[in-house]
Amino acid sequence: MNQQKPYPLVNLEAVRNHFHQACQSRTPVRLWHAVADIPVLLAELSRLRSLLALVRATHANLLAAARATIAAARDGEADSMYYLRDELDAHDQLPPDHLHAAELLAQPYPETIDDPAGEQDSQ
Repeated sequence: MNQQKPYPLVNLEAVRNHFHQACQSRTPVRLWHAVADIPVLLAELSRLRSLLALVRATHANLLAAARATIAAARDGEADSMYYLRDELDAHDQLPPDHLHAAELLAQPYPETIDDPAGEQDSQ
């Protein structure tokens, strides 16, 4: 799995500059630079929409696992934590067995996310 922070892959400052220069000068070259940014922006929009869909699905799966864990505990299942452990393990987020709760909570939150679009070159 490719893990990365969902930072923009597009140089938004350059896109803004191209747009403002095109608005100010209205020369064919400046207009062309601004128009040439559109496919790059559309690709970035598509990538971010994919990431959002992935985050929504991951959230739904974690919520379902948490609910299943609560229901299993209420039903007296021997291993009610199975559902939550399985979902965390699927995302490589299962904490090591040797960590106590205080140690686990003291660690920084992992800022990674799966990127279905993979790494792309920036403009």
